[in-house]
Amino acid sequence: MAGQMIDEKKIEEALAGTKNPSKRDIRRILKKARNKKGLSIKEAGALVNLKEPALIQELFNTAGWVKNEIYGERLVFFAPLYLSDYCVNDCAYCNFHARNKELKRKKLSLKEIEGQVKILINMGHKRVLVECGEDPLKNNIDYVVKAIKKIYSVKTDKGNIRRINVNIAATTKEDYSKLRKANVGTYQLFQETYHRPTYEKLHSGPKADYIRQINAPSRALEAGLDDIGLGVLFGLYDWRFEVLSVIAHAQYLDKTYKVGPHTISVPRLQPAPSVDLKSKYLVSDEDFLKLIAVLRIAVPYTGMIISTRETPEMRKKAFRIGISQASAASCPTTGGYGKSDSQPQFNIQDERQLGEVIKGVVEDGFLPSFCTACYRRGRTGEAFMGLSKPGEIHKFCRANGILTFAEYIEDFVHNGARRRYGDLINFYLDKIEDKELQRQTQERLRKIAKGKRDLYF
Repeated sequence: MAGQMIDEKKIEEALAGTKNPSKRDIRRILKKARNKKGLSIKEAGALVNLKEPALIQELFNTAGWVKNEIYGERLVFFAPLYLSDYCVNDCAYCNFHARNKELKRKKLSLKEIEGQVKILINMGHKRVLVECGEDPLKNNIDYVVKAIKKIYSVKTDKGNIRRINVNIAATTKEDYSKLRKANVGTYQLFQETYHRPTYEKLHSGPKADYIRQINAPSRALEAGLDDIGLGVLFGLYDWRFEVLSVIAHAQYLDKTYKVGPHTISVPRLQPAPSVDLKSKYLVSDEDFLKLIAVLRIAVPYTGMIISTRETPEMRKKAFRIGISQASAASCPTTGGYGKSDSQPQFNIQDERQLGEVIKGVVEDGFLPSFCTACYRRGRTGEAFMGLSKPGEIHKFCRANGILTFAEYIEDFVHNGARRRYGDLINFYLDKIEDKELQRQTQERLRKIAKGKRDLYF
């Protein structure tokens, strides 16, 4: 099956055959991209080989246009929640690797999970991404399911977590079925690198099985998990190869299951305690922005995620050319919200609190969102694809983003920013073209101002 997904020879040929794309070809490809139907591997190859600044800017402009057409102006925020850093794998880029004897390993109890969740809720978060290392004894699926139930059960006077996405090691259909029954949203798993020789060199332990890893999204879909998230850790191998590979993987899933990836994440290799990996494939800022833009127009329907591995300045630029989801106020440490002496999985570059992140995106004209409506309205899997592919999903995104941001303002903003944030809501409220939807949104905004919560379309 891996060969059907990732044909290394075909990808290398696409890269070699498009080394010097002409202006005419690039503009033809960018014009095609505005149809929002995606690109072929060869067309994407021409774009990753772009070197001329003026054409790169045209690429960025096209990617920004496509992002706006599909997802509109909103940016969805979430936070990772690390349950355990016990891990039997020895991945060369991760501080949780089994060789790290200096790490004081920790696994959160249900009581500790409750404490972490309360902190996240009281920041303003409504979505979390559950993460833990691979350890079949300490971090088995039953522990993860119990943790998910605990997270959903926690409430404070600021609300609750409404949707849990999950990033755990590749596992069996039986385990994925248990995740589905636990009411998770997206199951996220990064291939790390699609280049098999590099993958096998950088991993040892169960994760070293390239086939197990690359087939995991298929197993999850077959087990009934509707929404899958793909990703690459850029910097382990040639980023151009990785971009074409994740596009190929997305196309395979879409063709085979009629459900492409709900999200694609673009983490970039960062230093970490105890990690001494010296990679010759580190990705420059310019190339990082380029790969985001190419992925946005090659897989236009997918949500794209950026983490706090990146600086505020880099995230600001990425939001304009394709990113639609972002972590904020993240702590990549087990039990790290509040006081912690644990080591992080990797170093982060954006250490701002959630309120600071919100302030920045509002100043840039984006609509902060904590929406979880699609998951709870059944707009997942094929149903979600049926709306996102033709660019219809943003109609729900705008209204629901407005409602969740209004909640945030009521519960967390108690200074002069309230008026400025309210002006942004009114600006986007006026842009709702469906007058009945606009009216209903206004009605729900009035209810939110009176204390009602969790209203969505």
